[in-house]
Amino acid sequence: QLVESGGGSVQAGGSLRLSCAASGHTFRRYGVGWFRQAPGKAREFVASINWTGASTWYADPVKGRFTISRDRERDMVFLQMDSLKPEDAANYYCVQKRREYDPILPRDDADNDYWGQGIQVTVSP
Repeated sequence: QLVESGGGSVQAGGSLRLSCAASGHTFRRYGVGWFRQAPGKAREFVASINWTGASTWYADPVKGRFTISRDRERDMVFLQMDSLKPEDAANYYCVQKRREYDPILPRDDADNDYWGQGIQVTVSP
């Protein structure tokens, strides 16, 4: 089970930090990513990090504003979101790659991977 936290409401230009923790298992050996889905829109890739933390990938709309990281000792993954825009408002989902050591890549739909319940991020103008 993946448990997200840190969502909420913020004004445009503000920051939020999402956290994802593995409950009942470890994801130290797995790639982890964040996806988001806004009402009426398709689900989209946001960012991902490989199992070591050495490689990261970002969707173009969030490059330079969002930072994904992981703390392997605490077995957690974070998404630092800065300079938030109203178009960033969505439900954000933490996703763990099903197969060990494989990364989640921007082109992946992650349909066969493990998903958290999601957490809401609201950005007001």
